[in-house]
Amino acid sequence: MSVVQQGPGRFQVEVQASGGTTRHTVEVPDGLVDELGWSSRGETELVRESFAFLLEREPPTSIMRQFSLDVITRYFPEYPAEMGKRAPL
Repeated sequence: MSVVQQGPGRFQVEVQASGGTTRHTVEVPDGLVDELGWSSRGETELVRESFAFLLEREPPTSIMRQFSLDVITRYFPEYPAEMGKRAPL
């Protein structure tokens, strides 16, 4: 998996799997990093861990091609608590 920042709060994520490569554009809304217990320097890692979280639950082809991280909670209510556990110390 590669995560590349494209601009403030905007990332391109590429996931390589046996079924091919998927590309996703992800936005990190203002305040979400702090809300989940991550520092602002951890934004790229938050995106990476969020994708790891999603990939534990569904194949990469099922992940939306473009979305904001705050929508993950709609589908997986445990997301905020899990990201809190994964936050760097």
